[in-house]
Amino acid sequence: MRERLSFYIPRESFLHSLNPLTKLTLVFAAILISYASPWYWTGLTLLGLLFLLSFVGRIQREYLRVVFNLLVPVAGFLFVMQAFFLPGGESEVWRYWFLSLKTENLWQALQNATRIMVMVSTFILLILTTHPSELMGDLTRRGLPATIAYVITATLQILPQMQAKAATIIDAQRSRGLQTEGSFVRRVSALMPLIGPLVFGSLVEVEERAIAIEARAFMASTPRTSLRELPDTMTDKAIRWLLVGLVLVALVGRIWLS
Repeated sequence: MRERLSFYIPRESFLHSLNPLTKLTLVFAAILISYASPWYWTGLTLLGLLFLLSFVGRIQREYLRVVFNLLVPVAGFLFVMQAFFLPGGESEVWRYWFLSLKTENLWQALQNATRIMVMVSTFILLILTTHPSELMGDLTRRGLPATIAYVITATLQILPQMQAKAATIIDAQRSRGLQTEGSFVRRVSALMPLIGPLVFGSLVEVEERAIAIEARAFMASTPRTSLRELPDTMTDKAIRWLLVGLVLVALVGRIWLS
């Protein structure tokens, strides 16, 4: 069962076994390559590789669900708007009334849409295959300040935490006879009894978390130890250097063709 406080899905896979820094490097490398590369097909190639990586990590079902429910509508809307309304372009391929579709705008819209999809898709892979505490624990061990690590961890956990709390509140209100399903008006009227407990419960959790981290000497200046040491193998280091090399190739190609 998936953990309530994160989107992490525990599986036995090669992607899960990689060091968190390696997967974080993959995220930034994919984003930099997609934006630095001068070739239009780069984004589509990266999306194909990310799709294959979801199978390697055995999270293809969850990955594709998020991609098709969240990314495809946003990227599709962006593609349509830019394809029709980007200024410039010379080779017109279709026109209807004031709408004009040009080849240059089509390629530019495709490139921008795939860049957005690559950027979000890599983060989806990261949060589905890496537990937030492992990521921040490894980065803290490498020198990241604990306060920054806490802010990032809390940010990664806030959405699943709110979803879990909202589901609990909805079940509790239903047990008291509150109608949360039916017509649109009925569902809107049921929001107020749900919003109050959700907001005040979140504020209470913030205070409890502050007390808990203070009790654990969060601001202590002494060196910290970890119960679990995450391995950083030669495979991880080789993958990171390979990703850095690919970023440099994309930058050189951009400069060479500019």
